[in-house]
Amino acid sequence: MLINCVAYQEGKKLADIPIEDISEYLSHPKCFVWVALRDASPEELATMKEEFGLHELAVEDALRGKQRPKIEEYGDSLFAVIQTVEPHGDELTVGEVAVFVGANYVLSVRRDAQQGLVGVRARAEREPHLLSIGSAFVLYALMDAIVDRYFPIVDALEAELEIIEEKMFASGAGAQRDNIERLYELKRKGLVLRHAVMPLLDAMGRLYGGRVPVLVENCQEYFRDVHDHLARILGRLDSVRDTIGTAIQVNLSMVAIDDSEVNKRLAAYAAIFAVFTAFAGVWGMNFEYMPELKWHYGYHMAICSMVIVCGYMYYKFRKSGWL
Repeated sequence: MLINCVAYQEGKKLADIPIEDISEYLSHPKCFVWVALRDASPEELATMKEEFGLHELAVEDALRGKQRPKIEEYGDSLFAVIQTVEPHGDELTVGEVAVFVGANYVLSVRRDAQQGLVGVRARAEREPHLLSIGSAFVLYALMDAIVDRYFPIVDALEAELEIIEEKMFASGAGAQRDNIERLYELKRKGLVLRHAVMPLLDAMGRLYGGRVPVLVENCQEYFRDVHDHLARILGRLDSVRDTIGTAIQVNLSMVAIDDSEVNKRLAAYAAIFAVFTAFAGVWGMNFEYMPELKWHYGYHMAICSMVIVCGYMYYKFRKSGWL
Protein backbone atom coordinates (compact mmCIF):
# COMPACT_ATOMS: atom_id res chain seq x y z
CA MET A 1 0.00 0.00 0.00
CA LEU A 2 1.34 3.41 -0.98
CA ILE A 3 1.76 5.79 1.96
CA ASN A 4 3.21 8.75 0.11
CA CYS A 5 5.33 9.64 -2.90
CA VAL A 6 7.06 13.02 -2.78
CA ALA A 7 9.63 14.79 -4.93
CA TYR A 8 12.30 17.04 -3.35
CA GLN A 9 14.79 19.42 -4.87
CA GLU A 10 17.64 21.11 -3.00
CA GLY A 11 16.07 20.18 0.36
CA LYS A 12 12.61 21.55 -0.46
CA LYS A 13 9.45 19.67 -1.18
CA LEU A 14 8.28 20.08 -4.76
CA ALA A 15 5.03 18.12 -4.71
CA ASP A 16 3.23 14.90 -3.91
CA ILE A 17 3.43 13.04 -7.19
CA PRO A 18 1.72 10.00 -8.69
CA ILE A 19 3.81 6.92 -9.28
CA GLU A 20 3.50 7.39 -13.05
CA ASP A 21 5.47 10.68 -12.84
CA ILE A 22 8.45 9.28 -10.90
CA SER A 23 10.60 8.84 -14.00
CA GLU A 24 10.03 12.43 -15.01
CA TYR A 25 11.18 13.83 -11.66
CA LEU A 26 14.19 11.53 -11.51
CA SER A 27 15.54 13.29 -14.57
CA HIS A 28 15.50 16.70 -12.87
CA PRO A 29 18.89 17.94 -11.58
CA LYS A 30 19.40 17.88 -7.78
CA CYS A 31 16.03 16.21 -7.37
CA PHE A 32 15.18 12.97 -5.61
CA VAL A 33 11.97 11.05 -4.99
CA TRP A 34 11.03 9.57 -1.61
CA VAL A 35 8.43 6.80 -1.73
CA ALA A 36 7.02 5.00 1.32
CA LEU A 37 5.13 1.70 1.08
CA ARG A 38 3.49 -0.44 3.74
CA ASP A 39 3.11 -4.22 3.32
CA ALA A 40 3.88 -3.81 -0.36
CA SER A 41 2.36 -6.27 -2.81
CA PRO A 42 4.43 -8.01 -5.51
CA GLU A 43 2.80 -5.77 -8.12
CA GLU A 44 3.80 -2.59 -6.25
CA LEU A 45 7.39 -3.74 -5.84
CA ALA A 46 7.53 -4.74 -9.49
CA THR A 47 6.45 -1.22 -10.43
CA MET A 48 9.09 0.31 -8.14
CA LYS A 49 11.72 -2.02 -9.56
CA GLU A 50 10.94 -0.73 -13.02
CA GLU A 51 10.82 2.94 -11.96
CA PHE A 52 14.05 2.96 -9.93
CA GLY A 53 15.98 0.11 -11.56
CA LEU A 54 16.17 -1.90 -8.31
CA HIS A 55 18.25 -5.04 -8.08
CA GLU A 56 16.12 -8.17 -8.27
CA LEU A 57 17.78 -9.81 -5.24
CA ALA A 58 17.05 -6.81 -3.06
CA VAL A 59 13.45 -6.73 -4.29
CA GLU A 60 13.13 -10.42 -3.49
CA ASP A 61 14.35 -9.84 0.07
CA ALA A 62 11.93 -6.95 0.57
CA LEU A 63 9.05 -9.01 -0.77
CA ARG A 64 9.84 -12.09 1.29
CA GLY A 65 10.43 -10.26 4.58
CA LYS A 66 11.80 -11.82 7.80
CA GLN A 67 15.33 -10.70 6.88
CA ARG A 68 18.29 -10.31 9.17
CA PRO A 69 19.28 -6.63 9.69
CA LYS A 70 21.86 -5.78 7.03
CA ILE A 71 23.25 -3.17 4.65
CA GLU A 72 24.20 -4.30 1.13
CA GLU A 73 25.66 -2.56 -1.89
CA TYR A 74 24.25 -3.11 -5.36
CA GLY A 75 26.34 -1.09 -7.77
CA ASP A 76 25.81 2.58 -6.95
CA SER A 77 22.80 1.88 -4.73
CA LEU A 78 22.29 0.59 -1.18
CA PHE A 79 19.79 -1.81 0.31
CA ALA A 80 19.24 -1.76 4.08
CA VAL A 81 17.02 -3.87 6.32
CA ILE A 82 16.27 -2.57 9.82
CA GLN A 83 14.09 -4.50 12.26
CA THR A 84 11.42 -2.69 14.23
CA VAL A 85 10.75 -3.91 17.77
CA GLU A 86 7.48 -2.78 19.33
CA PRO A 87 5.80 -3.63 22.65
CA HIS A 88 2.47 -5.37 22.26
CA GLY A 89 0.98 -6.20 25.65
CA ASP A 90 3.52 -8.37 27.46
CA GLU A 91 5.24 -9.36 24.22
CA LEU A 92 7.62 -7.73 21.77
CA THR A 93 6.61 -7.88 18.11
CA VAL A 94 9.22 -7.72 15.38
CA GLY A 95 8.70 -6.06 12.02
CA GLU A 96 11.10 -4.65 9.47
CA VAL A 97 11.75 -1.72 7.20
CA ALA A 98 13.54 -2.34 3.90
CA VAL A 99 15.12 0.78 2.41
CA PHE A 100 16.34 1.13 -1.18
CA VAL A 101 18.63 4.12 -1.66
CA GLY A 102 20.01 5.56 -4.87
CA ALA A 103 21.50 8.89 -5.84
CA ASN A 104 18.06 10.32 -6.66
CA TYR A 105 15.58 8.11 -4.85
CA VAL A 106 14.65 6.56 -1.52
CA LEU A 107 12.12 3.74 -1.27
CA SER A 108 11.09 2.47 2.19
CA VAL A 109 8.97 -0.66 2.55
CA ARG A 110 7.50 -1.19 6.00
CA ARG A 111 6.29 -4.67 6.90
CA ASP A 112 4.64 -6.06 10.08
CA ALA A 113 5.23 -2.77 11.90
CA GLN A 114 2.47 -0.82 13.63
CA GLN A 115 4.31 2.46 14.20
CA GLY A 116 4.58 4.61 11.10
CA LEU A 117 7.47 6.74 9.88
CA VAL A 118 5.50 9.84 8.94
CA GLY A 119 7.30 11.73 11.69
CA VAL A 120 10.62 11.05 9.97
CA ARG A 121 9.44 12.79 6.82
CA ALA A 122 8.14 15.74 8.85
CA ARG A 123 11.47 16.03 10.67
CA ALA A 124 13.44 15.93 7.44
CA GLU A 125 11.25 18.59 5.86
CA ARG A 126 11.86 20.86 8.86
CA GLU A 127 15.60 20.66 8.17
CA PRO A 128 15.97 21.57 4.47
CA HIS A 129 19.68 22.28 4.87
CA LEU A 130 20.16 18.62 5.82
CA LEU A 131 17.58 17.26 3.42
CA SER A 132 19.52 19.00 0.64
CA ILE A 133 22.27 16.42 1.20
CA GLY A 134 19.97 14.04 -0.58
CA SER A 135 18.88 10.44 -0.23
CA ALA A 136 21.75 9.53 2.16
CA PHE A 137 20.34 11.83 4.82
CA VAL A 138 16.90 10.25 4.42
CA LEU A 139 18.47 6.82 5.01
CA TYR A 140 20.11 8.19 8.18
CA ALA A 141 16.84 9.77 9.36
CA LEU A 142 14.95 6.49 8.91
CA MET A 143 17.60 4.43 10.70
CA ASP A 144 17.95 6.97 13.50
CA ALA A 145 14.19 7.03 14.11
CA ILE A 146 13.94 3.24 14.27
CA VAL A 147 17.02 2.89 16.52
CA ASP A 148 15.76 5.61 18.88
CA ARG A 149 12.62 3.52 19.42
CA TYR A 150 14.80 0.80 20.94
CA PHE A 151 15.71 2.99 23.92
CA PRO A 152 12.25 2.96 25.63
CA ILE A 153 12.23 -0.84 25.35
CA VAL A 154 15.61 -1.08 27.07
CA ASP A 155 14.37 1.35 29.74
CA ALA A 156 11.32 -0.87 30.31
CA LEU A 157 13.49 -3.99 30.59
CA GLU A 158 15.76 -2.32 33.15
CA ALA A 159 12.77 -1.02 35.15
CA GLU A 160 11.15 -4.45 35.23
CA LEU A 161 14.45 -6.01 36.29
CA GLU A 162 14.71 -3.56 39.20
CA ILE A 163 11.19 -4.51 40.35
CA ILE A 164 12.09 -8.21 40.26
CA GLU A 165 15.30 -7.56 42.20
CA GLU A 166 13.33 -5.76 44.92
CA LYS A 167 11.08 -8.81 45.29
CA MET A 168 13.93 -11.27 45.07
CA PHE A 169 14.18 -11.87 48.82
CA ALA A 170 10.43 -12.17 49.40
CA SER A 171 9.64 -15.10 51.64
CA GLY A 172 8.22 -18.26 50.20
CA ALA A 173 9.42 -20.64 47.52
CA GLY A 174 6.40 -19.78 45.39
CA ALA A 175 7.53 -16.17 45.11
CA GLN A 176 11.02 -17.25 44.07
CA ARG A 177 9.67 -19.53 41.36
CA ASP A 178 7.51 -16.68 40.07
CA ASN A 179 10.59 -14.45 39.97
CA ILE A 180 12.50 -17.04 37.96
CA GLU A 181 9.67 -17.25 35.41
CA ARG A 182 9.62 -13.46 35.07
CA LEU A 183 13.40 -13.34 34.71
CA TYR A 184 13.36 -15.91 31.91
CA GLU A 185 10.62 -13.92 30.15
CA LEU A 186 12.72 -10.78 30.56
CA LYS A 187 15.74 -12.59 29.15
CA ARG A 188 13.73 -13.69 26.12
CA LYS A 189 12.66 -10.08 25.44
CA GLY A 190 16.26 -8.95 25.71
CA LEU A 191 17.30 -11.54 23.13
CA VAL A 192 14.60 -10.34 20.74
CA LEU A 193 15.98 -6.81 20.88
CA ARG A 194 19.57 -8.02 20.75
CA HIS A 195 18.87 -9.91 17.52
CA ALA A 196 17.70 -6.61 16.00
CA VAL A 197 20.66 -4.56 17.29
CA MET A 198 23.71 -6.79 16.92
CA PRO A 199 23.66 -7.43 13.13
CA LEU A 200 22.80 -3.78 12.41
CA LEU A 201 25.70 -2.63 14.60
CA ASP A 202 28.10 -4.77 12.56
CA ALA A 203 26.65 -3.53 9.27
CA MET A 204 26.85 0.16 10.26
CA GLY A 205 30.64 0.00 10.10
CA ARG A 206 30.37 0.08 6.31
CA LEU A 207 28.85 3.55 6.29
CA TYR A 208 31.55 5.55 8.06
CA GLY A 209 35.32 5.51 8.31
CA GLY A 210 37.58 3.87 5.75
CA ARG A 211 36.06 2.90 2.44
CA VAL A 212 32.40 3.88 2.32
CA PRO A 213 29.93 3.95 -0.57
CA VAL A 214 30.09 7.19 -2.56
CA LEU A 215 26.40 7.65 -1.85
CA VAL A 216 26.97 8.27 1.89
CA GLU A 217 30.32 10.06 1.88
CA ASN A 218 28.74 13.34 3.02
CA CYS A 219 26.82 11.70 5.90
CA GLN A 220 29.48 9.63 7.64
CA GLU A 221 29.25 11.54 10.93
CA TYR A 222 25.49 10.94 11.05
CA PHE A 223 25.85 7.20 10.55
CA ARG A 224 28.59 7.17 13.19
CA ASP A 225 26.03 8.68 15.57
CA VAL A 226 23.59 5.84 14.82
CA HIS A 227 26.41 3.35 15.40
CA ASP A 228 27.08 4.99 18.77
CA HIS A 229 23.42 4.64 19.73
CA LEU A 230 23.44 0.97 18.78
CA ALA A 231 26.63 0.39 20.79
CA ARG A 232 25.05 2.02 23.85
CA ILE A 233 21.93 -0.10 23.50
CA LEU A 234 23.98 -3.27 23.10
CA GLY A 235 26.03 -2.41 26.18
CA ARG A 236 22.88 -1.93 28.24
CA LEU A 237 21.43 -5.19 26.91
CA ASP A 238 24.62 -7.01 27.90
CA SER A 239 24.33 -5.50 31.39
CA VAL A 240 20.69 -6.58 31.64
CA ARG A 241 21.58 -10.07 30.46
CA ASP A 242 24.40 -10.43 33.00
CA THR A 243 22.18 -9.12 35.80
CA ILE A 244 19.41 -11.53 34.83
CA GLY A 245 21.87 -14.43 34.90
CA THR A 246 23.04 -13.43 38.38
CA ALA A 247 19.47 -12.91 39.58
CA ILE A 248 18.43 -16.35 38.33
CA GLN A 249 21.32 -17.94 40.23
CA VAL A 250 20.40 -16.00 43.38
CA ASN A 251 16.75 -17.04 43.08
CA LEU A 252 17.71 -20.68 42.59
CA SER A 253 19.92 -20.40 45.68
CA MET A 254 17.01 -18.88 47.61
CA VAL A 255 14.79 -21.79 46.58
CA ALA A 256 17.49 -24.22 47.72
CA ILE A 257 17.80 -22.37 51.03
CA ASP A 258 14.02 -22.52 51.53
CA ASP A 259 14.08 -26.26 50.82
CA SER A 260 16.97 -26.67 53.25
CA GLU A 261 15.00 -24.82 55.96
CA VAL A 262 12.05 -27.14 55.43
CA ASN A 263 14.32 -30.19 55.60
CA LYS A 264 15.87 -28.90 58.83
CA ARG A 265 12.45 -28.47 60.42
CA LEU A 266 11.36 -31.93 59.35
CA ALA A 267 14.59 -33.44 60.69
CA ALA A 268 14.18 -31.61 64.02
CA TYR A 269 10.58 -32.81 64.51
CA ALA A 270 11.58 -36.32 63.45
CA ALA A 271 14.31 -36.33 66.13
CA ILE A 272 11.83 -35.14 68.76
CA PHE A 273 9.29 -37.81 67.94
CA ALA A 274 12.06 -40.39 67.82
CA VAL A 275 12.42 -39.87 71.58
CA PHE A 276 8.79 -40.87 72.09
CA THR A 277 9.36 -43.90 69.88
CA ALA A 278 12.51 -44.91 71.75
CA PHE A 279 10.94 -44.64 75.23
CA ALA A 280 7.78 -46.41 74.11
CA GLY A 281 9.84 -49.15 72.51
CA VAL A 282 11.81 -49.79 75.70
CA TRP A 283 8.84 -49.72 78.08
CA GLY A 284 6.63 -51.64 75.77
CA MET A 285 8.69 -54.88 75.90
CA ASN A 286 6.87 -56.10 79.05
CA PHE A 287 9.64 -58.24 80.68
CA GLU A 288 8.47 -59.88 83.89
CA TYR A 289 11.37 -58.55 85.96
CA MET A 290 11.38 -55.02 84.55
CA PRO A 291 11.50 -52.75 87.65
CA GLU A 292 9.49 -49.89 86.17
CA LEU A 293 6.45 -52.10 85.66
CA LYS A 294 6.13 -52.65 89.44
CA TRP A 295 6.40 -48.95 90.32
CA HIS A 296 3.18 -47.28 91.34
CA TYR A 297 4.08 -44.03 89.53
CA GLY A 298 6.07 -45.67 86.72
CA TYR A 299 3.64 -44.60 83.96
CA HIS A 300 3.61 -40.97 85.08
CA MET A 301 7.36 -40.93 85.35
CA ALA A 302 7.71 -42.32 81.83
CA ILE A 303 5.43 -39.65 80.35
CA CYS A 304 7.23 -36.90 82.27
CA SER A 305 10.60 -38.21 81.10
CA MET A 306 9.43 -38.13 77.48
CA VAL A 307 8.04 -34.59 77.80
CA ILE A 308 11.18 -33.29 79.54
CA VAL A 309 13.58 -34.81 77.03
CA CYS A 310 11.49 -33.71 74.02
CA GLY A 311 11.04 -30.24 75.50
CA TYR A 312 14.76 -29.91 75.96
CA MET A 313 15.39 -31.01 72.38
CA TYR A 314 12.77 -28.52 71.10
CA TYR A 315 14.50 -25.76 73.06
CA LYS A 316 17.91 -26.62 71.60
CA PHE A 317 16.56 -26.86 68.03
CA ARG A 318 14.74 -23.55 68.43
CA LYS A 319 17.84 -21.87 69.82
CA SER A 320 19.97 -23.14 66.92
CA GLY A 321 17.45 -21.82 64.37
CA TRP A 322 16.19 -25.16 63.10
CA LEU A 323 12.65 -24.51 64.32
